[in-house]
Amino acid sequence: MTAAQKPGTVGTGADLLEVGTEVVREGAREVLAPAPWAPERSGAGDEGLRITAVRTFLTGPQGCPYVVVRVETNQPGLYGLGDGSDPQRPLATRTVIDEYLGPMLVGRDPSDIEDLHRLLLNSGYWRGGSIEHNALAAVDVALWDLKGKVAGLPVHQLLGGKARAYADAYTHVDGADAAEVAEKVLAAVDRGYRHVRVQVAVPGRDTYGTAPRDEAEAARRRARTDRWDTLAYLRHVPGILADVRDRVGPDVELLHDAHERMTPAEARQFVRAVEDAHLYFLEDALAPEDAAHFPELRAAGTTPLAVGELYHDPRAYLPLVAGRSIDFARIRIPTLGGLTPTRKLVAVCEMFGVRTAPHGPGDVTPVGMAANMALNISSPAFGVQEAATFRDATLEVFPGAPVPTDGHLLAPEAPGLGVDFDEAAARKHPVGAPLEHDRWALLRATDGSAHRA
Repeated sequence: MTAAQKPGTVGTGADLLEVGTEVVREGAREVLAPAPWAPERSGAGDEGLRITAVRTFLTGPQGCPYVVVRVETNQPGLYGLGDGSDPQRPLATRTVIDEYLGPMLVGRDPSDIEDLHRLLLNSGYWRGGSIEHNALAAVDVALWDLKGKVAGLPVHQLLGGKARAYADAYTHVDGADAAEVAEKVLAAVDRGYRHVRVQVAVPGRDTYGTAPRDEAEAARRRARTDRWDTLAYLRHVPGILADVRDRVGPDVELLHDAHERMTPAEARQFVRAVEDAHLYFLEDALAPEDAAHFPELRAAGTTPLAVGELYHDPRAYLPLVAGRSIDFARIRIPTLGGLTPTRKLVAVCEMFGVRTAPHGPGDVTPVGMAANMALNISSPAFGVQEAATFRDATLEVFPGAPVPTDGHLLAPEAPGLGVDFDEAAARKHPVGAPLEHDRWALLRATDGSAHRA
């Protein structure tokens, strides 16, 4: 009998391993044996609330792999949900949870989140990294969800209560020319959005954030045969952005994502060139490894700068925040290790006048979006929330998912994060094979060299 066949466990696209057990593989056979180092499971009795299982699920209703965690307790029906989604390394993240972090939690009191976070963080001598932090975040967010349910309060109330009535959101549009982009921006404004991210296609080149125009281009995208050309991007995009601004007027905030594809020198040129577009912010003009160049980028122009979705160590923000070198921190709760470290980073941003713009594309689950909302509603540092358009299938798998209305998001008022998880619906959406979702990373520059995607 495999772990997925064990009574009470469910797999969504892959076998589910129940924690507190050790899986010993003998050829094609799996033998379940007690994990000798795992804490003893506790009953309700005088022990109080205890964690009885940490279960992981893989599902893909949005078209990308989601890693969902459910921390279960000895109180029937009481559990917390977390998001550890890493679209490129979901199996590695899941393994860390199933084999290492989850077993350490079984039998413990879930209320001591700070202690448990530190315990799990220190359990790996070589700490940190995006995979470890995504796994840690999944458990951490689930513990916060659980704490809210125990208290009968939404998580934002545990973080200090509401600092605002709602969170402004931004949506995405793209196009081949200024007229097409402007038309889509104005349509988004008609739906209530005050903030719109605009991406511009560069003819004949692989351009981030733009949809293929036809099946032939879609096939090239899948094969990544088109090349990235920074010079073409620098020549083409700033003028289009300025033209879009002229067409839509001053009353809508425009954002643009450079997706870390430029060198520091090229980024300085771009910052100067987009002044006339009056952007709300320019995102990821520099890659994390080039972050030391942000002071020079700041000096190159007045366009507000945003960065951070690729950062897995909250301390990586500190020189940028303390030096006032950025205007927006693009926090990604799963990659930073959960709500526990992220809420501290957000407090630092508040102290230095840097606003937050949490990462929220389709590869962040509705559970992760709800965690974003807990911080957005409770923090004076909040600026704007990226808002994915969740598919109907995703909304079925995650009842209670935050959905923008009139260009903004409301905080869930149900206890915890306010989002549930439907296992039966999740099973209908298995994830693809490893590396299938990684084809987007096969980008090459014009000279054939591997390029950041």
